[in-house]
Amino acid sequence: QVQLVESGGGLVQAGGSLRLSCAASGSILRINVMGWYRQAPGKQRELVAVLISGGTTNYADSVKGRFTISRDNAKNTVYLQMNSLKPEDTAVYYCNADITDRLKYYTNDYWGQGTQVTVSS
Repeated sequence: QVQLVESGGGLVQAGGSLRLSCAASGSILRINVMGWYRQAPGKQRELVAVLISGGTTNYADSVKGRFTISRDNAKNTVYLQMNSLKPEDTAVYYCNADITDRLKYYTNDYWGQGTQVTVSS
């Protein structure tokens, strides 16, 4: 009954910025770890950024200093602010979250459907 929906993807020129959003809805008791992954054509899915308990964040080396992950607890939404975008950032970006269900008291890993980010030269 829990669902993740991403938004904010699009086409942007190198050096530009985008902000991705991931909204969680459903029978949510609490949201634990949230993160962003990406998958380029012909490549494996890779971790981009993660936000864990206590507010600790971790980033892939390729995006450090350019991307920022944050969370709005009141809206059950996680964001990925992407600045100084490069063509190498082109990929489908997926939201991932560890969530405890309010009705079943069951904790599981959930994925969004993904949003396309294309960066041109």
